[in-house]
Amino acid sequence: MAQVLEFKLPDLGEGLTEAEIVRWLVEVGDVVAVDQPVVEVETAKAMVDVPCPYSGVVTARFGAEGTELPVGAPLLTVAVGEPAEGGPAGDAAPAESGDAHGRAPATEGSGNVLVGYGTAEAPARRRRVRPPQVTPANPAVPAASAVPTANGQARTAESAAARTRAPGAVDGPVPVISPLVRRLARQNGLDLREMTGSGPEGLILRADVEYALRAAAAQGRTGTAAGETEPRTDRASVPAPGAGSPGVTRVPLKGIRGTVADKLSRSRTEIPDATCWVDADATELMRTRAAMNAAGGPRISVIALLARICTAALARFPELNSSVDTGAREIVRYADVHLGFAAQTDRGLVVPVVRDAHTRDAESLTAEFARLTGAARSGTLTPAELTGGTFTLNNYGVFGVDGSTPIINHPEAAMLGVGRIVPRPWVHEGELAVRQVVQLSLTFDHRVCDGGTAGGFLRYVADCVEQPAVLLRTL
Repeated sequence: MAQVLEFKLPDLGEGLTEAEIVRWLVEVGDVVAVDQPVVEVETAKAMVDVPCPYSGVVTARFGAEGTELPVGAPLLTVAVGEPAEGGPAGDAAPAESGDAHGRAPATEGSGNVLVGYGTAEAPARRRRVRPPQVTPANPAVPAASAVPTANGQARTAESAAARTRAPGAVDGPVPVISPLVRRLARQNGLDLREMTGSGPEGLILRADVEYALRAAAAQGRTGTAAGETEPRTDRASVPAPGAGSPGVTRVPLKGIRGTVADKLSRSRTEIPDATCWVDADATELMRTRAAMNAAGGPRISVIALLARICTAALARFPELNSSVDTGAREIVRYADVHLGFAAQTDRGLVVPVVRDAHTRDAESLTAEFARLTGAARSGTLTPAELTGGTFTLNNYGVFGVDGSTPIINHPEAAMLGVGRIVPRPWVHEGELAVRQVVQLSLTFDHRVCDGGTAGGFLRYVADCVEQPAVLLRTL
């Protein structure tokens, strides 16, 4: 008799609590091996292939492509051992099997350790069982009520008589896994028992709660709980003028876009930032690059030269290679420079990180920038390549603009912005000439340093841009 094991979305690390199914890599009825990737998901930081810790036949998949699942939600079920008996593939419900921890025998174990799976012994875990179809026995009991859901359409919510859950269900009568979803509903006086989720098996997702709150706000009753006479409109987003009218489109802030929005909002909320800027004559820098590329060997990029200048400047002004620990009220300075750089992709803005940038020469920096940029555009960056930065370089000149006031990449303390390099009139050696000019801007956390330090850093960068020999003298 085959054992049917349930594989749930594992903890993908870096504090991620949910992921969106981008593409299924297996079909129901396919045979899978241990550690074989079965689904491609997009987290708030990267695209990830999720390997299955079991080997056997896929009997069911949970969630269509585009569905957002919380960590711990079922992904698929696998029949391990002899072929499963009973109905056709895909109709089998997850069953309790394996040892006391719901895992496959040791011979079926995975060497690819996922949080909650793998070869290490894990604590006992409750399992989620698919509820059977229940038909109301009493026709006099109302069968359904309309409840708004995340897709903007009314869905049918089963009555209390028809919402019976199978014994052993994780969340009792309310299919909610995420404590964040529960807290959001509780803070806004929303009764989860009146909702039907858009997730697999009616699982209530954060998007469902947020949509219900928006719908309630539109009706003037947002967050009204028992004992309250006035709506708490400060706890939910009030729709913008014209919402619901023809021609109005709503774009969910989720995945990479949602993470960027949260991080930028946190940066502006927590960091008292200030910006200074200067115009610099980049003619000699461009000539130096042309000479380096004419000498043969791998071509050197402009951003690599600017990165090399940044690391030299941070060695002179280490206050800017830091972050603020608000809990301990301490400034944390870093000896190593892990340089982030802004990269625009089809899925939004990401900031890959060049590790140990201070130890790399221009050629190595050029190669690493190219590798990370390619991975960003293909969506294959790992969470480790998107975290841990200590300073960010933002080359917004590629968009054809001259200046900007960058928002600091929280929790870092500073960001250098670089505009386009264009011919402009410039006084050179006492005479008016046409020179290659660039605007440099530095946004910094005023808690870690004052304007003198920030100005000294930016002036040193500008001096190196105008006279690259300055960099050679200080190495």
